[in-house]
Amino acid sequence: MKTIATLFAIGALALVASSPAEAKGCLKGAVVGGVAGHYAGHHGWLGAATGCLYGRHRAREQERQQQQAPEHQGQLPNMDYGQSGM
Repeated sequence: MKTIATLFAIGALALVASSPAEAKGCLKGAVVGGVAGHYAGHHGWLGAATGCLYGRHRAREQERQQQQAPEHQGQLPNMDYGQSGM
């Protein structure tokens, strides 16, 4: 079982290493996953690989959301209160 997990971690790291331009989110996810994996049974490398993949997924998802958002995002809405007549 340990051999299978090691092979999976190596394969995941090879996928990550093959595309350095897609590293956005990977470092943060790898650190968090590595620490969590270490404390969850000394599986730091497996946690780092999984965290990196998850971090990349979240970064892509946020990038897609930003592309779909309207361009006037962040501006205050134009509210017309009218004239009071008093």
